Amino acid sequence: MEDHLWRRGLGHPGSRHRQDAGLMKDGAAPLDTGGTQAVARALSLLSLVGRGGAQGMGLAQLAAASGLARPTVRRLLLALGAARMVEQDRVTRRYHLGPETYLLAGFATERHGILHHARDSMVRLAAETGDTLLLTVPQDDHTLCLERIEGDFPVRTHALMRGDRKPAGVGAGALAILAALPEAEAAALLDRVAPLVGEWMAGLQEDLAHARAQGHALNPGRIVAGSWGLGVAILWPDGRPAGALSIAAIENRMTPARQAELAAALHREARAIAARLAELERTTA
Repeated sequence: MEDHLWRRGLGHPGSRHRQDAGLMKDGAAPLDTGGTQAVARALSLLSLVGRGGAQGMGLAQLAAASGLARPTVRRLLLALGAARMVEQDRVTRRYHLGPETYLLAGFATERHGILHHARDSMVRLAAETGDTLLLTVPQDDHTLCLERIEGDFPVRTHALMRGDRKPAGVGAGALAILAALPEAEAAALLDRVAPLVGEWMAGLQEDLAHARAQGHALNPGRIVAGSWGLGVAILWPDGRPAGALSIAAIENRMTPARQAELAAALHREARAIAARLAELERTTA
């Protein structure tokens, strides 16, 4: 399943970024002309730079991932750099998010930063369980791991790290999000990611049915043997998933009895986060 490509959502033919950028590829029929197209291309590059994480992105990588010609990418990066939205490392020549993106993210944190509202719950659960807590959010046909907080149990699983991007339904948090969607919408989403999931689709559908029946998602080591996960969706007031909290642990710490305890703790904190999100909607309405 080419997991190394999932980790940043780059380079895979099924990646949403690849599809979007491909529609704007030089020489193809453009989505729009003039300034609107340039803005769309620049924003797509900005998103790709952000997904490059701490190691940044090289010009060749950005050109390949966006489907744009190198001169076009270079010209757009210069414009983004002038606005301080991206910056280029003088030594590595790789591109990173710039200081203006940091400021804008800070302004948006209270309204859109689910991590801001979930961090206390994650820290509390990590201390309570000793295991690893993960916060996952939906992102088009994928999910993104926003945060990972480790407990004090010495043996940990590393199947999902902060910044990892995987197809919808892959992993306990992603599965919890999928299970919270209307069935027709979830089925259409699975159809779209089927080429990425491949031979694991049958197991994913079985886990999805279990998640709907139980009210929480269980990943019984399907991605990495011995690495289990338990996830619960965090809901907006209208019932749609804002994200998911999940606990990752080695298999022998996921006995049926402990699964019930962990699911109850996850539900407790997911409700607390949902209440904070609901209050946020009321105050900003």
